[in-house]
Amino acid sequence: MAAQPVRNLNIVLGDQLDRASTALADVHPQTDVVVMMEVDEEASYVPQHRLRIAFFLAAMRHHRDAMRRRGLTVLYSEMDDPANRGSFASELTRRVAEVGCERLIVTKPGDHRVETALRETAAGLGKPLEVRDDHHFIVQPKEFEAFAAGRKSLLMETFYRQVRSRIGALMDGDEPVGGAWNLDRENRASFGKGGPPEIAPPLGFAPDATTQGAIDLVRKRFANSPGSLDRFDYPVTRDQARAALADFVDHRLEHFDRFQDAMALGRPFLYHGRLSCVLNLHLLDPREAVAAAEEACLAGRAPLNSAEGFVRQIIGWREYIRGVYWREMPGYAERNALDADLPAPKFLWTGETDMACVRAAVGQLVDHAYAHHIQRLMVLGLLNLLLGVNPYAVHRWHMSMFADAVDWVSLPNVLGMSQYGDGGLVGTKPYCASGNYIDRMSDYCRSCRYDPKRATGANACPFTSLYWDFLARHKGRFAANRRMGMQLRNLERKPESEVRAIRRHAERLRAAMTAETWSGTVR
Repeated sequence: MAAQPVRNLNIVLGDQLDRASTALADVHPQTDVVVMMEVDEEASYVPQHRLRIAFFLAAMRHHRDAMRRRGLTVLYSEMDDPANRGSFASELTRRVAEVGCERLIVTKPGDHRVETALRETAAGLGKPLEVRDDHHFIVQPKEFEAFAAGRKSLLMETFYRQVRSRIGALMDGDEPVGGAWNLDRENRASFGKGGPPEIAPPLGFAPDATTQGAIDLVRKRFANSPGSLDRFDYPVTRDQARAALADFVDHRLEHFDRFQDAMALGRPFLYHGRLSCVLNLHLLDPREAVAAAEEACLAGRAPLNSAEGFVRQIIGWREYIRGVYWREMPGYAERNALDADLPAPKFLWTGETDMACVRAAVGQLVDHAYAHHIQRLMVLGLLNLLLGVNPYAVHRWHMSMFADAVDWVSLPNVLGMSQYGDGGLVGTKPYCASGNYIDRMSDYCRSCRYDPKRATGANACPFTSLYWDFLARHKGRFAANRRMGMQLRNLERKPESEVRAIRRHAERLRAAMTAETWSGTVR
């Protein structure tokens, strides 16, 4: 314990595990105390994947140990400690009563709900709470607000170019390297009938004693939660995160952009980096990820289109999504532009479905708490969109099943881009497609009982049936959206009798798919 009366309680949250955290910017080992909390509330407010819980706890415990090696006093609440009161509010109250302090300090949380809880707790304790900017991110909320002010449209591309210019990433003076800002058109290749080549999987990390302790706790305490713990190999330390980045750059970045939208059975990772987890827990700095890709490109070890695509995801999309989140919350969570009201189907947690693409994507989730962005958007997200699942329910499922899910990144990506719940703030059109898209970008349909070209009948692809029904249900909403024009014209070409038959079939599908929802419980 600190040798002098405590000046500050420095709160370190589970997704802020960077040594340079602003919560620790002026921490003094003699007068300040660091507080970290594992609490049941955060592991159970949605029924979370056991691997996700174990990943957070293992990374937090390693970070705790690293801070103690720096000579800092860390009060750490383990989840199975009998004294643990189970929530941020109650644990923070316990720690203030235990050691006292003049003020509380925290880096801006990644969840509006958590920031609200901390502010209310500090006010109840009569202690000032200093919420500091999170310098892990390149753009702060107030800077995004300045970008957005007066704009009719918040185009990510405009934002991306401004940020890229400001930090000089892949720039040649005032111009982008290669002359083009965005090479996205080069990223839409599929593997074709031959399938993908042999691709080295992401570097895995065997659990050490600290990580195994977290796994054992989760296995015992969250036995009824979804997902498997059998394949836990995530990086959980700063050194492991850097090794994972180097492995991606050396072995998969070269072909990342060209095949980033492709999907293949039994190949969960392909050319993807699986780096979002360590980025979102701040074990990896986005600037070093960008620098590594840029260096590989300029050295001729990766083509420009792959380096640019990766850089755009980091400093374009990731920063943009966080800006949208903090600009629009808390009301953003309630948006439901399409009036979608169905519950999320049970098979999104279990993978128990005869749709091969959904079974494959959810199977990956069960095993790895991971699916890449096209599986999220154009398989799992697409199905929820076409069904008409409530967009916040889809967000809660995403928070439940993905190891990299944090509220700031999940909500705009899922509710906004995937489900069009914000009515076009994030995406200018719904990402809707038939089963033909999945057939074109994957080998899933080859082993499926459904025919992606059919919309009615016993072997009709549910995606295709629901796609035409979706367009028919919402054609009035989208009539003025120029980007939906071709799809709506294709709908108009169908005979009315065919559309009626498709809609009857789709109604039966919606009822059958949403009849069962996840009933798992957590202790």
